[in-house]
Amino acid sequence: MMRESTSPARLVMAWLAAVLAAAALGSVVQSQFNMAAIVSLGVEVTPRQWISVTLQDLVGFAPLWAVVVAAALLIAFPVAALLARRMPEARMGVYFLAGGVGVMCALVLMAAVLPVTIVAAARSPLGMALMALGGAAGGVIFAQLTGTHTPPHSPEV
Repeated sequence: MMRESTSPARLVMAWLAAVLAAAALGSVVQSQFNMAAIVSLGVEVTPRQWISVTLQDLVGFAPLWAVVVAAALLIAFPVAALLARRMPEARMGVYFLAGGVGVMCALVLMAAVLPVTIVAAARSPLGMALMALGGAAGGVIFAQLTGTHTPPHSPEV
């Protein structure tokens, strides 16, 4: 079985796709936690307002979150690549874990360095897990877009 190497351009595009997906998912999680907190205070929120805030956060929060995610995945994916070479049958799972652990580590590092946890969703274990799940989804996207390819079998002449 012959393995093709992935071009640098393809790696960058796959990384960008993973970052965008993870940032968008993280932004949606953040929005839902914020809106749930507002509702828990007794404020009535219409479905239209809920959706509007979610869309606003995709424009306002997601780009900032993408910077954090980009750094996390820039560290996590090369580590995953080393592990995936040793365990090619577990490649998808390795990248899934790398994306999730990378985002989780970024959140833990931010909490340790900053005086307040700026990502409200990450203030609870469930929120942190869901934010990390966005990174894991990014890992799956990266693994799919950079998967090794085998050339079609050609009959020997």
